[in-house]
Amino acid sequence: MKPRILLCALLLGAGAAAASASDRFDVAVTADDLPAHGTLPAGMTWAGIARSYVGTLHAHGVAEAWGLVNAKRIAEDPHSEAALDVWRQAGYPLGNHTYSHMGLSQAPSLEAWEADARAGEAVLEKHMAGKDWHVLRYPFLDAGGSGARHDGALDWLARRGYRIADVSLGFDDWAYTETYARCLAKGDDAAIEGMKASYYRRVDQQLVRTKAMSQRVYGRMIPQVLLTHMGAWSAATLPEVMKRMDAAGARYVTLDQAQSDAAYRTPSPRSGNGALMERRAQDAGVDLSGLPAVEPVGNLDALCR
Repeated sequence: MKPRILLCALLLGAGAAAASASDRFDVAVTADDLPAHGTLPAGMTWAGIARSYVGTLHAHGVAEAWGLVNAKRIAEDPHSEAALDVWRQAGYPLGNHTYSHMGLSQAPSLEAWEADARAGEAVLEKHMAGKDWHVLRYPFLDAGGSGARHDGALDWLARRGYRIADVSLGFDDWAYTETYARCLAKGDDAAIEGMKASYYRRVDQQLVRTKAMSQRVYGRMIPQVLLTHMGAWSAATLPEVMKRMDAAGARYVTLDQAQSDAAYRTPSPRSGNGALMERRAQDAGVDLSGLPAVEPVGNLDALCR
């Protein structure tokens, strides 16, 4: 290569590296609904899904990923508990997602919700073997809105030593779970490929929107907490999702590292309710109109019927 051409190539490379560095942002990875999210497709096991999941995370340098557990699924399918063993053997921690995935505002009472959360603790004590498992994510991101029930739950959790796993980033992977199982059962590969193409477009669009929203709400790119789910669709698509996260500049950190940022410590009367940045925008009166759009999930219920 001629010296002048070589110099141009080096300069272009340096510019690309600088642009990439400026796009970097921290992400803590979390997975809800362990050990089993949705319908288990024929020929699969929950342990196998978990092995695929953690294999992808390890391949992308994710040192910590909290798995949030609904222990009721073990009572419904005792074989599913093997997925928790896989998760722990991978070096990842487990936390509480309540026993039965009970939303706080939908619970018969605050006391009933507390009992449901408490019922999930025995499984965590067993699998965490003396490690701290006191992380909770509200099912449906339903922390009871604001008011007495919300505040009562937060006080109860604090007294039991819990910290809340907030959410700032997600791709609606849960919405595809049952359709994917139906399409696999029917052998409709074309429908599955169409779902994947739409989903990956939405991943890219959501990453662009998230960056723009963070700048709008905070004036900077804050660390993100990614919400995923322990299901067959999520495991099958996670390798491509992680590639796209990497390309967008994701750098993987622990949940505590992400939530040590001031954005996660800003008081809110609805703390834990809904997604962090949207909640902060509402609290602060920040207008989110005009941000980059994410295409709708679409009518997945109509597929593979």
